[in-house]
Amino acid sequence: MLSLSNLRAILVTDHLAEVLRIQGMNVHLVPAVPDEGIQKFLHQLRVDWPSELETTFIPEDVLALKQVLRQCPYATVPGLEPGQTRLADVIFKVHLKNFLAQQSLEGYDPNLDVCLVTEEKLRVLAELRQMALRCAGTGPGGCCRVVHVVSCEGEFQQQQVDLLWRMLDLGAHTALQKHLVCGPVKVANSPSPVGAPQYFQLRRCQMYDASVMKYGDRVQDDSWTEIINVLTSAAIRFEMLSTAHQSQIILDLEDSSISTKGTKSGAFVMYNCARLATLFKTYQQGVEQGAYPAFPPASELNFSLLREEGEWLLLFNYILPFPETLSQAAQLPLSSKGIRITASTEAVCKFLIHLSMDFSSYYNRVHILGEPLPHLFSQMFARLQLMRGVRDVIHRALATLHLPPLSQI
Repeated sequence: MLSLSNLRAILVTDHLAEVLRIQGMNVHLVPAVPDEGIQKFLHQLRVDWPSELETTFIPEDVLALKQVLRQCPYATVPGLEPGQTRLADVIFKVHLKNFLAQQSLEGYDPNLDVCLVTEEKLRVLAELRQMALRCAGTGPGGCCRVVHVVSCEGEFQQQQVDLLWRMLDLGAHTALQKHLVCGPVKVANSPSPVGAPQYFQLRRCQMYDASVMKYGDRVQDDSWTEIINVLTSAAIRFEMLSTAHQSQIILDLEDSSISTKGTKSGAFVMYNCARLATLFKTYQQGVEQGAYPAFPPASELNFSLLREEGEWLLLFNYILPFPETLSQAAQLPLSSKGIRITASTEAVCKFLIHLSMDFSSYYNRVHILGEPLPHLFSQMFARLQLMRGVRDVIHRALATLHLPPLSQI
């Protein structure tokens, strides 16, 4: 069963990979996840994780790693002492503590000692090595960076993978490994563990119930199935990504505001995205009915008519600095000392939440589409152009979360 902490690490990876790609980076995710059940679940959350290797997997790579291990001074073939039973699937024992001391490596868990190497571990290493070599052949400077994004529960095991790779492959990329560790995810007042699929179904039911309560029988329409799926994905992504990745998350599964329009929820962001879509749809209908003129060129707009404080707040706090927010989210201190790094993986979600709050406040206070009177059109067009900027920023930010913009809720 996929745990909530592992789900968080996957969503952090998915988002971080997307903002890095937007900044022009060549990003690959490993290892591949061939399990159909997990793939189906991730697809529900709009996570595009590879199900098979992007590069040709050569079984000889595993054989080559075994040959290196046989000659490695830190590795031994597990033997049977009197009264002992052989550990299933273990083909080597590797003494990581001796390797750590000899290499003077710092920042690793002091409890790392004997690592039990299995065929599966070697397959993961072979895949990681192949992808690193592929990236090194295409990336700038002929080198790649490896970031292990892992839950705090899996950090110890991932450090074992890191050290095994350093030990067996002395390429430059093995020395450039960093670990981005995600804090634990706990559920408040839960008598038993909650897995990721159960969490998804619970949030989806809450989204459905909240929609039925507001819109009634219309929710039975097929189009609402996709809307509720998007809202569920948004709720979960914002719950998992709005907190700094290294901090603990405590989920309140009975919190109904997460499925309506609580101002810190993904549903609230999607609701305001839909409000913008409705605004432009209403304007276009007015144009078709002859109530409003067609939108003029931007050079003819009079932005001095934007006199509301909220209008300039939207421009200077969100539209103009958005590229910097994306850049901040993509910054990884890869040259820092130690093996752990942090990243601002919460930046985009927090940006969207604050933007939605300020846009909602402005939208509730100001009539953007006024009476169809000629002397009001200039101000209306200036405001609509501002709303275009807000809409475009929201759409671009949602794209980093793999969330499609909704046109109705």
